[in-house]
Amino acid sequence: MQRELANSGVASVCIAAGLLLSACAKSASAAHGIARTDPNSRAAHAQLLEKARTGRIDLYFLGDSIVRRWGTADEIYRDLYANWRHNFHGWNAADFGWGSDTTWNVLWRIENGELDGVNPKVIVVLAGTNDLDAFPRGRDSDDARIKSVTDGVAAIVSVCHEKAPRATVIVNSLPPRNDRRELLPVIARINARLAKRTDGNSVRYLDLNKQLSDSDGVALPGMLNADGIHLSIAGYQAWTDALRPMLEELLGPQHQSDDAPPPSRNPGR
Repeated sequence: MQRELANSGVASVCIAAGLLLSACAKSASAAHGIARTDPNSRAAHAQLLEKARTGRIDLYFLGDSIVRRWGTADEIYRDLYANWRHNFHGWNAADFGWGSDTTWNVLWRIENGELDGVNPKVIVVLAGTNDLDAFPRGRDSDDARIKSVTDGVAAIVSVCHEKAPRATVIVNSLPPRNDRRELLPVIARINARLAKRTDGNSVRYLDLNKQLSDSDGVALPGMLNADGIHLSIAGYQAWTDALRPMLEELLGPQHQSDDAPPPSRNPGR
C-alpha cells in the first residue's frame, strides 16, 4: 500500500507546481484509484452503485467513515442519522462514504460508477485521514503523507468534474486527530495546501477546523468521539453550521419533500 500511495502519478505534478485543484483536471486524470478487494468493501460498492441509480441526488457527500457514519442506516449510528435528516432533508442529500478508505480508495469508487449519471449540484468531499495511517510512523514519512492526501484530493476533484461538470465541489479540511497528536502539524500543512489550491468558484474550500479545534489544532472538547478520530454529534453539527451558508447559496432553501435514495447499511452488519 505504501508504494502504491506514493506512486500516485501525474496528479503530483499539479501539487508540486502549486496549481489550483480545479486547474489540474487533465493531468490529474492520469492518476488512478486503488480498489478495496475485501468482500465487505465490494458489497458496499455494489450498494452504492445501486444508490447512485435511485431517487434524485442534488447534494452528494463523498469520503471515508467520517462521512459514512453520518448518513447510514446502521442502528449503531441512528443518532447521527437523525442529525443528518434534521440538517439535510429537503436538499436531496445522499451519503457515499465508506469506512477505512484512503483518498485513493475514494477515487477508485467514483472512477468505477458511484458518480456516473448522478449529476449532483454540490459534491462535498472529506477524505484523507486514513492516508495518514498508511505510512510508517515517524517524521520521515510526513512528506509522503502530505503528498498522498493532496494528490489524492486533486484527483478526486478532477474525476468529480469529469463525471459531474456542472457541480460545485466543496473540499473540506482534514479534521483534527486526538488519537495521534503528532500528526497535527501534518494536518495543518495538508489543510494549508488544500486551501491554496481551490479557486473559490467551482472548487471551494471549507475550513472545518475553525469550528472543531483550538489554535494549536487540538480538537475542542466534545467535538470528537472516544476514538479521537470520528466526529461526535456536536462535531457533525459544527460541520453543518459551517457548510450551511454555501449550501443555501448553491441549492437554495430546503424543500418540504425529499427525493434522495434511502440510506445504505454496512453489508457486514
